[in-house]
Amino acid sequence: MPGLWQTRLIDVVTITTMPFRNNYTGLAGYSHDPDVQPVQAGVLLVNLGTPTAPTARAVRPYLAEFLADPRVIEYPRWLWWLILHGVILRVRPKRSAHAYAKIWGTRGSPLRFGSEALTTALQAEIARQRPQAPVKVALAMRYGEPSVRQAIEELQREGVRRLLVLPLYPQYSGTSTGSVLDAVADTIKQLRWPPELRLVNDYHDDPAHIEALARSIERWWAAHGRGEKLLLSFHGIPERYLHEGDPYFCQCHATARLLRERLQLDQQQLVVSFQSRVGRERWLHPYTDATVRRLAAEGVRKLDVACPGFAVDCLETLEEIAMQNRDFFIGAGGETLRYIPALNDSQEQVDALAALVLRHTQGWPEFAADYDAAGQRQRRIRAGQRATAIRAGDE
Repeated sequence: MPGLWQTRLIDVVTITTMPFRNNYTGLAGYSHDPDVQPVQAGVLLVNLGTPTAPTARAVRPYLAEFLADPRVIEYPRWLWWLILHGVILRVRPKRSAHAYAKIWGTRGSPLRFGSEALTTALQAEIARQRPQAPVKVALAMRYGEPSVRQAIEELQREGVRRLLVLPLYPQYSGTSTGSVLDAVADTIKQLRWPPELRLVNDYHDDPAHIEALARSIERWWAAHGRGEKLLLSFHGIPERYLHEGDPYFCQCHATARLLRERLQLDQQQLVVSFQSRVGRERWLHPYTDATVRRLAAEGVRKLDVACPGFAVDCLETLEEIAMQNRDFFIGAGGETLRYIPALNDSQEQVDALAALVLRHTQGWPEFAADYDAAGQRQRRIRAGQRATAIRAGDE
């Protein structure tokens, strides 16, 4: 037990090291006047992120932020810091920049402009279904900009008091959706008046999402013909994450099964694999690159590939699948590997996400079909009048 003088010394140290004030982000100019400070509900779409340019200089900080996330790489921090800064960030930015340059368009990163287009389309669809509803749809990137913090703080400034966070990851993994939740929590705990919050954990088996995937594939087949087999390639994670309780592997296979049943394919016509492994550790398997080579060696000549884990096309789909794995397949004896695009801002995806949003926001007045904008405005005015009267009485 510490002596009295030790206890007092601890108290003195604690008090002198405490900050003079808490650095919470607030709304100093908040007004009850609905014409000055409208109250809205918000939907925050969150995607992975992208560098700002296809150059090593731009890729390096993006990779540093991404690979430094302890949710992504679960190694001892000191060991991983040495590997990341001593090896990976010296080599990989140049290699990744070369890959990004292959898919970079006049509008920039496909993931960035595809996510922005989806955000705009979802905003329009919600406005169509709920024309009186004050709902703002915004976009954030888990890594890079606009960051989760920037997006939430901007929504708060715009009067958003109820917020639904929708990570654009159909299947849950701690490496993706879990990391988004971390970023949201880190932001929310710094707000003086946090919004009411809900999170979509996953939508891997959502009927509207499965239907959107199926219709997209069927439309593509109608235009281009059907290959001999359909390969569903999901992003991989280390296999040990599965054994430690991450449901991602199981949810990927659930999506694949539901999609196979909807497309009326037998088990031989649809194959599942996992891509994008890094390092020597065993990841979820079978691996996509090994799978396309195996299928070619078995005599498959025309292979179709879809990536149901990616809501928007990106480096992993447009370069890794449509270019790299196409070359692997042809090099192993196949004739053509055809990538079926992600849902992107298609009407199928917009409809599915709108239905998901309306289901997860039940009970919030802003999303109600009978939302009374005039009544809500009058309640705000009366609240402002009461606040003004109270302030006048205090003076």
